[in-house]
Amino acid sequence: MNWTTLVSAEDLAAAYGDPSLVVVDCRHVLAGADPGAGERAWQVSHLPGAGHAHLDRDLSDHCKPASLGRHPLPEAADFRAVLVRLGITPASQVVAYDAGDGAMAAARFWWLLRLLGHRRVAVLDGGFARWTALGLPLETVPPTPKAGAYEGDFDMAQVAGTDEVRTRLHDAPGWLLDARAPERFRGEIEPLDPVAGHVPGARNRPYTDNLADGRFRAPGALRADFERLMGGRDPREVVLGCGSGVTACHNLLAMEHAGLAGARIHAASWSGWVSDASRPVATGA
Repeated sequence: MNWTTLVSAEDLAAAYGDPSLVVVDCRHVLAGADPGAGERAWQVSHLPGAGHAHLDRDLSDHCKPASLGRHPLPEAADFRAVLVRLGITPASQVVAYDAGDGAMAAARFWWLLRLLGHRRVAVLDGGFARWTALGLPLETVPPTPKAGAYEGDFDMAQVAGTDEVRTRLHDAPGWLLDARAPERFRGEIEPLDPVAGHVPGARNRPYTDNLADGRFRAPGALRADFERLMGGRDPREVVLGCGSGVTACHNLLAMEHAGLAGARIHAASWSGWVSDASRPVATGA
């Protein structure tokens, strides 16, 4: 196993029994719904051996200020403690899954592990929904994880700060891609943040456009889409945002799956941007 972006349910099922495999359930419900729903779903049934990582508790640090967005990055030490609890070591082949498309919040877990330099981490394509549709095994009791151990720090060079975003406002469009739904990007609705709209100069790339029938589209199709949006840029010049730095990770995963490596996440994203009323806001397409 050397999965670094996506893995199919069939391939994962065939790999069970490999001692390096660690599976992590990241199911979560956003948008004002019950924040404990994903964890309770895990308690009811989950993939064999899968521990749970909670978006708010394990993959974010809500003690940090609003300027860092609705889902601020956790401290590296706190995230490493989560990895230890889940039985993950630097030698592990990790597979993260959520309810279906990877956006809530398997791709976020994938990105955080990559910030620590972990390469053998992938998202289950189609998630829990496809696994169960295929009739693959489930467990109903919490797993007993293997002993984990992890050292290291986040590579913050892979993270774009809000100050950098502000300095690039006059760059030609294509450097900043926003993963939110089109109506939120245009500023027609805003269910989560106090201001509607987008960062001036951003282009909209809804993360849902990465999918077909609940699974990621073919690499070639994804590559063509992103190259058209980037306007000839090297992926390393591209910054990915969303509402709070979670669904932006889905676009990063899609780009990596398409062979477009090196884009960075604006971790604070729109929610961090609008925490300062002096920053400009754009609406419309």
